[in-house]
Amino acid sequence: MKNFGLIGKNISYSFSKSYFTNKFENENIEAEYNNFDLENLKQFRDVIKETPNLHGLNVTIPYKQEIISFLDNLAPEAKEIGAVNTIKVDGNKLIGYNTDYIGFSDSLKPLLKAHHTKALILGTGGASKAVAYTLKKLGIEYKFVSRTSGEGRLSYDDLSEEIIKEYTVIINTTPVGTSPEVDKNPQVPFQYLTEKHLVYDLIYNPETTQLMARAKKQGASVTNGLKMLQLQAESAWRIWNK
Repeated sequence: MKNFGLIGKNISYSFSKSYFTNKFENENIEAEYNNFDLENLKQFRDVIKETPNLHGLNVTIPYKQEIISFLDNLAPEAKEIGAVNTIKVDGNKLIGYNTDYIGFSDSLKPLLKAHHTKALILGTGGASKAVAYTLKKLGIEYKFVSRTSGEGRLSYDDLSEEIIKEYTVIINTTPVGTSPEVDKNPQVPFQYLTEKHLVYDLIYNPETTQLMARAKKQGASVTNGLKMLQLQAESAWRIWNK
């Protein structure tokens, strides 16, 4: 039986295990998908050594960048993005890919309107890099937002009415608002949002985050990260089987 799995930390909530387990059952695929919840990425080598017939892995928070040093090769887009969420086990070689950007790109494009020319990316972790890569490909200008400002990066305190008016796409790549802390949201000045805004929260649990609910109250279009996850998972499956 082929083995697949997810590398991450505190991942019992994970979408991937249930998604692939259901896929294998529904499509009569002889395979198993397991969570490898690692306290430290040094344990990654044990996963590789101790999992027979391992064909592929997904990678999630907080290891999408750190995992790169453990890999033999990177696909061009993973190299450019600087983050990996999919690993193909090819004989003795581990090859890193990024399918986050495919999932994000294909789920974002149908939602874009002509005035969506500038975006704010909340967070600077591994997922933010795939988002930035996608926006660059789509010709959408972007700025990162984090707790502290810096070069090419705004802080939440910098988000004035003028900036929010100019940047009509807001993408949350932080875990703020994920279950069980569903009453939290990134500190966006919601009062400046309008029906011209598109707010995309990469979180999928809960289905409607505080960020989405509060943005929707202001008339903004909102979406969660479920479609992105489904699309990136199918893209990973194609990589593992090509």
